[in-house]
Amino acid sequence: MDNDYISALQQEFKAVSNSKIAAVQKAYLRNQFSFYGMKSPVRREAQKPFLVKQFLPAKENLDQLVRTLWQKPQREFHYFAQELVQKYCKQFEKDDILLLEFMVVTNSWWDTVDFIATSLIGSYFKKFPDQINPVTKKWMVSENIWLQRSCLLFQLKWKKNIDPVFLEQTINELIGSKEFFINKAIGWILRQYSRTNQDWVIDYVDRTELNSLSKREALKLIS
Repeated sequence: MDNDYISALQQEFKAVSNSKIAAVQKAYLRNQFSFYGMKSPVRREAQKPFLVKQFLPAKENLDQLVRTLWQKPQREFHYFAQELVQKYCKQFEKDDILLLEFMVVTNSWWDTVDFIATSLIGSYFKKFPDQINPVTKKWMVSENIWLQRSCLLFQLKWKKNIDPVFLEQTINELIGSKEFFINKAIGWILRQYSRTNQDWVIDYVDRTELNSLSKREALKLIS
């Protein structure tokens, strides 16, 4: 059934593919991935029937299905796979963090990692808060910048529920990084937190030697 599911999805994607759009999309992501070539509204319309609740694959098939989609060369399959996983957030089990980690470290770039971190890992950790420390400790020492970026960004949508103690500890461990995607994420999460706790962000930035990019991003909403 899962092979039929993927084959049918592939037919829909091929039907609306556009080689000119594909070339532009491939160049935008530094020629790292192939594309069928379709803008997001077109892709979402093509995949819509595959995300209807009554037609979703069984939860026990999700892991293998997503791993199969993730290994396909066209980036649209990866976008679809992460939006498919989002349909199962309420059904997450503890072991599902292994699938989310696989998605972060495989075919990694910001366009998928940011969705996985904020929409999937964030939901997972809300359901299993006891997993935050053991999982993120492992990720922080992994030297994988995408796992580290996920440690920074999984709280992005948590608003006033962002844990400032965890946030400060995570940022402090990454200060001195030369990685653009780490320094940008530090600024991004601080900027987001400034929406609900501006005083804390101002204080933290004042007493911390942040990268200039991180500092600039962190203070964007603060006059």
